[in-house]
Amino acid sequence: MSSDPDQTSRAGLPHPGEKAAPRPPKPAKVHNLPIPKRGEAQGGQGARVPALRPPVSSTFARLRHFMIALSFVLIVIVPTGGTAYYLWAVAVDQYASSVGFSVRREDAGSATDVLSGLAVFSGTSSSTDTDILYEYLQSQKLVSEMDAEIDLRARWSKPEGDPVFALEPDASIEELMRYWDRMVRVSYGSGSGLIEVEVRAFTADDATTIAERLFEKSSDMINQLSAIAREDGIRYTREELTKAEDRLRAAREDLTRFRNLNQIVDPELDLRSQAGLLGNLQAQKAEALIELDLLRGTARPSDPRIEQAQRRLVVIDERISQERRKLGGTGQLQQPDDEGFANLIGAYEGLVVDREFAQEAYIAARAAHDSAISEARRKSRYLAAYMEPTRAETAAYPKRLTLLSVAALFLFLVWGIGVLIYYSIKDRR
Repeated sequence: MSSDPDQTSRAGLPHPGEKAAPRPPKPAKVHNLPIPKRGEAQGGQGARVPALRPPVSSTFARLRHFMIALSFVLIVIVPTGGTAYYLWAVAVDQYASSVGFSVRREDAGSATDVLSGLAVFSGTSSSTDTDILYEYLQSQKLVSEMDAEIDLRARWSKPEGDPVFALEPDASIEELMRYWDRMVRVSYGSGSGLIEVEVRAFTADDATTIAERLFEKSSDMINQLSAIAREDGIRYTREELTKAEDRLRAAREDLTRFRNLNQIVDPELDLRSQAGLLGNLQAQKAEALIELDLLRGTARPSDPRIEQAQRRLVVIDERISQERRKLGGTGQLQQPDDEGFANLIGAYEGLVVDREFAQEAYIAARAAHDSAISEARRKSRYLAAYMEPTRAETAAYPKRLTLLSVAALFLFLVWGIGVLIYYSIKDRR
């Protein structure tokens, strides 16, 4: 079969008797080529030729890994090592003293209750007083008083060159309050009413001294609350008793003034005496009238006996009038006859009633006051310590391993989050 030279050349085959031309080398395999759009051919005329990205050099990869490792050393290893050096070489040991107490309230029955078999002896915890004590243990007043008494600033600033755990010697009261919250831990069980306080210091003696003084101040505060409650319970009855005393005193003074003014001790006795005297005079007047009538019937009008009987009758009438004027008062009252003495009796009885009412009110107020005093004495609050201030023999703080572990974990988390953020930003490019 004959072959056309032109067809042979078009097919890329060598002519007979000619050497084969060398094949061109295969192009290098290119990665990350973009996918051609629909309607575009891989080859041919009009096809888009994508831009080729340069391959990532291994030098850049090694540099990136080196920077990440360096950041781990700078962010995690170095600060953790510095923290360990500070905790074991610089930080001073701290000793802890614990004290536990509770507010107790005793209600003892009275003697009457004991005889009737109703006495109740109870030792219950007052939750309200315990809440007040809990707030008092964290108050600036307590911190200021204890600093003035045992010099807290000097005790808590003993280690020199410790910027973290030691207190500045010239710290303000606000700084001392914040340091108090760090060194004095107060635990309060609202259900049981028990309070436990842990006091830390740089020596065991200082921790025990602070705990003992804190317990004494707490006991004084509870005693003060008990005294205030006792005084509140007695104050109201004392005020009522004072008013009753003033009322009784005024009633007695009014009655005494009435007696002095009218010169009468008991008008009822005077009334009976005057009534008896008037009755006697009335009887004598009746006898004189009878005698005068007999004389007029048997004797002449000029008989001197008739004149004498008339004079006797006039004297009796004048005496009766004088006695009736006495019954009418000493000139203070203007009512005639028995009406003035009746008003005098009415005024006297009113004053007597006022005095009796004031006396009964005074007796009731006095009994209430005595009862309040007895009740206040039977109800008392006190601070009961179920755990006396302890004295440490070994240092319990700072917890070095715990603090170091927490610091290392925190630094590792910070570093890990930073690396994740870096790779997230890099992948979005």
